[in-house]
Amino acid sequence: MGKGDRKTRRGKTYRGSYGNTRAHTVKPAVAGTKSAVTKPAAVKKAVAPKKKSA
Repeated sequence: MGKGDRKTRRGKTYRGSYGNTRAHTVKPAVAGTKSAVTKPAAVKKAVAPKKKSA
């Protein structure tokens, strides 16, 4: 738990890398603009028709 630990903020700072522990700050969105991130449409799985018993 220190400079050599890649999972801590101090370790990220020492190595000069970024990640969940040391993320870049995100600029706030400007009012009136649409967000660039969109969710993909939900895809329904095809259901095989049921077999009829005779």
